[in-house]
Formats: sequence, structure tokens, C-alpha cells
Amino acid sequence: MTVTAEHLLLRARQRIRRVGPHELGAVLAEGGLVVDIRPAAQRASEGELPGAVVVERNVLEWRLDPNGDHRLPEVSGVDQRVVIVCSAGYASSLAAATVAELGYAWIADLVGGYQAWRAWFAPVAPAAPAPAPTVPGAPAGAASAPGAGQAAAPGVDGWRLR
Repeated sequence: MTVTAEHLLLRARQRIRRVGPHELGAVLAEGGLVVDIRPAAQRASEGELPGAVVVERNVLEWRLDPNGDHRLPEVSGVDQRVVIVCSAGYASSLAAATVAELGYAWIADLVGGYQAWRAWFAPVAPAAPAPAPTVPGAPAGAASAPGAGQAAAPGVDGWRLR
């Protein structure tokens, strides 16, 4: 019997968890790993994923093998939560199912991949600074207090939820 790529994908997704972009922060806060498997050229064109460890797909199993000599220093064991991220959420499903075979109790991929994360957490340019209040007798444009009129940084690390 011949199996299609779609069938492999469906089977893989039955063996893993799938998380949304809004869940990545909690995984990282709990000591989990977010692993970006996109090739360098794709990361360069699409952008980097803050907080993610970059491991290209061809060495993924070796870097996440908790008992292997080539594992990442961030790997603490099979009880650690791991989320695999690709560009659109297909290759990451297949990769996560393979990593699950290493014994991880909680392995997931990101639904929609980096593209979904980017749509969820779009960069927001800082607002234009408000005109600074002037002090009577001060030169034009002088602010009344240090930092007055400066815009606050948008969200955490420059990212704000849409």
C-alpha cells in the first residue's frame, strides 16, 4: 500500500500536541524549548523567532537526544516541553513526531508555524513622540522633564499582541 505525504502528516499529528502562537511564552517560562527548524535562508527572509533555539532539520534528532553526545546544552530531559517550529506548520509536525520517538512526554509543533506567529505578534512601530511640553523661558523644544515626550517601548522585546 502506498502512503501519501498527507497521510504521513495526519499520522504525525495524531502523535503530538499542537500549540498556538499565544502559548509559546508559557512554554519558555516553564523551562521548555522552542526549536526553530527553518533553514538559514528562510529565517533570513522571514525573520527570527525570539526565544527560539535554532536547529536545522538535518541535525534535529541529534541535538534533542537527551542521552546523546551532540545534544543541546538546553536539553534537560524527556520531561522538558518542546515545541518545534517551521515556516507554515507542516514540516514541524513531521519533525515533532520523530522527536517524540526519543521519549519526550510533551512534544508539540506550532500550528501555522512562524507565519502564524508573525501574524499574531506583528511588530508595531513605536508611536511618534508627543510634543514635549515647554517650560516658560526655556529654548524652543525643551522638555520639562528628562524623557518627556518620548514614546514607550511597545510590548515585550518590541512585540505587541494584535
